[in-house]
Amino acid sequence: MADYDHGMTNGVALGFSMEPLSVALVNILPSKNVPKEIVTSKKFKQIRSSIKEIGLIEPLSITQVIRNSEHHMLLDGHVRFIALRDLGYEVAPCLVAVDDESYTYNSRINRLSTIQEHYMIRRAIERGVSAKRLAAVLNIDTSQIFKKMSLLNGICPEAAELLKDRQFSTDISRVLRKMKPTRQIECVELMVSANTVTVAYAEAMLVATPIAMLVDGKKPQKLTGVSQEQMVKMEREMEGLQGQYKLVEQTYGHDVLNLVLARGYLVKLLENPTVARCLAQKFPELLSEFETLVKAVALEQ
Repeated sequence: MADYDHGMTNGVALGFSMEPLSVALVNILPSKNVPKEIVTSKKFKQIRSSIKEIGLIEPLSITQVIRNSEHHMLLDGHVRFIALRDLGYEVAPCLVAVDDESYTYNSRINRLSTIQEHYMIRRAIERGVSAKRLAAVLNIDTSQIFKKMSLLNGICPEAAELLKDRQFSTDISRVLRKMKPTRQIECVELMVSANTVTVAYAEAMLVATPIAMLVDGKKPQKLTGVSQEQMVKMEREMEGLQGQYKLVEQTYGHDVLNLVLARGYLVKLLENPTVARCLAQKFPELLSEFETLVKAVALEQ
């Protein structure tokens, strides 16, 4: 994938080396602890089976050599790393980060996202692995292989970028590709913000989408149990929700700054014995509210 490359492409500095580097597994240090029970999970078994049958498709991501040592820090691919060791591999292809990307990559969910799985399957097919064999390796139906292969067909790059670290049903793509790119982005933004990336949510958004924002200019069939009047109301409310989302997005940084300043002011105010005593004597309800605000607002500094 493009964000794994290093060098200059169209004037943009990329974060990883262009070509994978073979690195001994003994020289790779995990950057976080992976739960022991991961080896019994379905996802681990799929990854292990895939590597055993067709090899490692997605290289590990590592730092440059740690100073005064021969070791690299593993940034991304902990589950693949464990599977490789379990299978007896001694070396693995790795993409080497130019800068210290450990914070960025350690903050990501270390599991194969739906889009990563899509790329893995595409690469395997391009290398000559049959869909039937892939289905057996991943323990899924062959029809699912073709669905995963065509996952991003008709999906705009911006919407795909928003979903890149998520796990979701391939049916969401079926719903999204009925919308025009602008609406796809709006739909995905709302799903991600609500942390509800589901087919039901996408279908509700589709029903509430104006005809002008649909690819074929045709309204979808109504949802079961939803009348035409309710669909019209849903469309109006969804438009209002989208407007509110954009407004919140624009003012979020300013609001957080004001909240930080207000909290700091209240902390200093309550630390003053005279002020605290006066509030306790004359405005106990106000003091209680101030104390609740100070305790409740837990912001990451």
